[in-house]
Amino acid sequence: MTDQYVELVMEELGLMPLWVRPELVVTTPTKSAATSIEPAVPIAAPIVVAAPVPVILETPPRPSSPPPPARHIPASIAPPPVAVPQLLERDERAQRISALDWEALQAETTTCTACGLCKSRNKVVFGTGQPKTDWLVIGEAPGAEEDRQGKPFVGQAGKLLDNMLTAVGRSRQENVYILNTLKCRPPQNRNPQPDEMALCAPILHRQIELIQPKVIFAVGRFAVQALLGREATIASLRGKLHDYRGIPVVVSYHPAYLLRNLPDKIKAWHDLLLANKVLADHSPK
Repeated sequence: MTDQYVELVMEELGLMPLWVRPELVVTTPTKSAATSIEPAVPIAAPIVVAAPVPVILETPPRPSSPPPPARHIPASIAPPPVAVPQLLERDERAQRISALDWEALQAETTTCTACGLCKSRNKVVFGTGQPKTDWLVIGEAPGAEEDRQGKPFVGQAGKLLDNMLTAVGRSRQENVYILNTLKCRPPQNRNPQPDEMALCAPILHRQIELIQPKVIFAVGRFAVQALLGREATIASLRGKLHDYRGIPVVVSYHPAYLLRNLPDKIKAWHDLLLANKVLADHSPK
């Protein structure tokens, strides 16, 4: 290999005219028609993005829900609250009444001032008929005519009741006793109030204990409430036997209702027949 050839080769390699290490030589590259060498573009270092640090927010405490409002019960429905001394007084009164005989019970009722009805009544309506009987009719409360005479069922409803009893061989003069759940007339014939019913209940219960009937014919929903403690309709209770302290109870429509609803008289007639059958079944053979 000749020196000329070596020089040519070194010249092509860019090492002429001096022998210098290639990495120390700074040259400007030339572009040719075939190829072009672009200057190297420095590659930026990768940007490392730090992961976001989660921010924990404290949830404010949830406010406690307010208590539900107290249920409002209309004063016309709810009985008035009774203080403890009054409850004790009522219990003592009920115990005293439960020990009275017939004459003392009638005197107690005539002079009763336990509720406000004593201020508006004309006469106390204790009952009528034969106390020693096996058939007891219990109504609701006295009306205007009953309040004037002091006897139960003496108006138009009373006449209808007498006719109904006569049809099954009964009468208040001979073998039936008739009384009301309430002994005093409510003003304007309004419905009895719960407190009035409760205060009159000891007298009603003592009357039944002293009469000792074999069947009770209860007419009207307030009579049913006092005896059975139920507020169901008369239509749902009639036609079947119920029980009051071992005494059979037959439920029927009040005669005043029958005067306004004549088609239901046939139902009341069937109720009378049921009471008569119960009495026959309990009578000695």
